Amino acid sequence: MTFMCGRLVACVLALAFFLAAPSATSQTLDDALAPFAEGSFNKTEEGIAAVAASGSPRAVAILEALQGGRLFFDPATKKVFIRQGDTVLDAATGTAADPAPASLNEVRVINRLRRALDAALGGLRLMAPDPRQRLASAQAVFRSRDAGALEALDAAIAKEAQQRIKRAFEEARAAVILYKDDASEKEKLAAIDTIRARGDQDSIALLVGLPANTPAEVKIKAQDAISAIQNQLAFWEVLQNAWYGLSLGSVLLLAAIGLAITFGVMGVINMAHGEMVMIGAYVTFVVQELIRAHNPALFDYSLAIAIPMAFLLAGAIGILIERTVIQWLYGRALDTLLATWGISLILQQAVRTIFGPTNREVGNPSWMSGAFEVGQITITYNRMWIVIFTLAVFFGLLAILRFTRIGLEMRAVTQNRRMAAQMGIKTANVDMLTFGLGSGIAGLAGVALSQIDNVSPNLGQSYIIDSFMVVVFGGVGNLWGTLVGAFSLGIANKFLEPYAGAVVAKIAILVLIILFIQKRPRGLFALKGRAVEA
Repeated sequence: MTFMCGRLVACVLALAFFLAAPSATSQTLDDALAPFAEGSFNKTEEGIAAVAASGSPRAVAILEALQGGRLFFDPATKKVFIRQGDTVLDAATGTAADPAPASLNEVRVINRLRRALDAALGGLRLMAPDPRQRLASAQAVFRSRDAGALEALDAAIAKEAQQRIKRAFEEARAAVILYKDDASEKEKLAAIDTIRARGDQDSIALLVGLPANTPAEVKIKAQDAISAIQNQLAFWEVLQNAWYGLSLGSVLLLAAIGLAITFGVMGVINMAHGEMVMIGAYVTFVVQELIRAHNPALFDYSLAIAIPMAFLLAGAIGILIERTVIQWLYGRALDTLLATWGISLILQQAVRTIFGPTNREVGNPSWMSGAFEVGQITITYNRMWIVIFTLAVFFGLLAILRFTRIGLEMRAVTQNRRMAAQMGIKTANVDMLTFGLGSGIAGLAGVALSQIDNVSPNLGQSYIIDSFMVVVFGGVGNLWGTLVGAFSLGIANKFLEPYAGAVVAKIAILVLIILFIQKRPRGLFALKGRAVEA
């Protein structure tokens, strides 16, 4: 009973500063610290309550030091200090003690004091100026279900202006009520409604573990709430998997979109396409390293700088490959496959020689860091921006193909190369620019993938097979088919993974594509006019 009273006194005193206007008779922090220098457990309890009620911004730091065994007093001067590593700080001011005291005695605590200390800190943190600290404190009370924090929660709910934090306080209060022996049945039934509205796994765990002496009506309502939450979570899980599928699909689309136009226009099986992705990722790494070394303030603009550079470098390398190797192998599919595979090995080894075989760190700009929640779905900013970037690249490429002369020539060559040549189109130039454009888009994919994957010489190999599956499934040379194919495979893969595992899911997707191609050899959206070349 004594320690329960101590907890209540400490909690009430911790809120006194916030619930009443300051007065001239309020204790100073020095007065509040004085009991700690008495070496008595009863005086220490008084000190805990006094510091909590002082309203000083140093109150939390002092009580945390006491909790961590870092609060000391000088028996000669009766002053209180905090030991922080090798430094001794004045507890009242937070400045280094000069001169440092010759001898210090630890302010010791026992279990009774620890309970009072926890209650006082809980009250202070619930009323902290920082909204993040208030929210974290509410979550901590929700998990601990500490009845000693109930008064502090009531006061915090009355004063809180932000609805999200106020709701977290109400949920924490409901958790306390459900496990409080002397709470009324009416209060517990209302608390279940609050927990049900929260609707997450922590809510289920809370309701499943209700004490044995919980009234029967409360238990029945808790079971109904558990069933409702489970149904709700199943719905959100479907939406979460759909988002994961869209996210994966955007990555596949970004990696495959350049391959779609080179494969469609030229009929070249470019096994070095993945290495163009890798080059884009390493361009991002080099740009960020230069920014870190010369102007760190530009780091948030690193991707904006890397995007055009990756496109130009990867596109230039693609044109070089087409002019020196590919143009001599048109019409020989197996030879182009072997040649581009050899080029991919050369590019990988060149990167290993220059940058080394280990993963390289590419950072996220501040605007791509963190996440936010929509209902029970967690959406990371980097994935969200990659989806947006992928769609921008896709529609930008559509605009090029639809509204520019080179786009018109590419579509003509894709549908009927011989007829296009007879109409005066220089198909060799179209092939060169197409290969460069496809390689440049792969470089853009590398910039995006550097934000979610390891930047290493093997980066491109992780996506080349999936890229070919997307292109073949969607329809060779058809961008809309590539879009539908990428998102279809991404969503299907993410819905299969929870049941079959990642590896088996990929195998199942591959088998389904093979069976599909047996029925529709040209994919989902076959280009009209390709049969003229047969």
